Amino acid sequence: MKKGKKVQTKPNNVRHIREAKLMSKAELAKAADLSIPTIDRVEKGYPCRMETKRKIIRALGLTLDERNRVFLE
Repeated sequence: MKKGKKVQTKPNNVRHIREAKLMSKAELAKAADLSIPTIDRVEKGYPCRMETKRKIIRALGLTLDERNRVFLE
């Protein structure tokens, strides 16, 4: 049996902010030009590219200066 590599997840507020804005995952995915599975993985805290984070922040109607409100890094 192969041992899988455990991926380090990091908490974020994507889901919380999306729901506060009454957006579905599909709406956020469309606004950010990303796939629904990508949004799902990001909300679960899996790592993503910097460009993906930028797209999500902008699609949530926030500025890049507010990135720490979304991604807790």
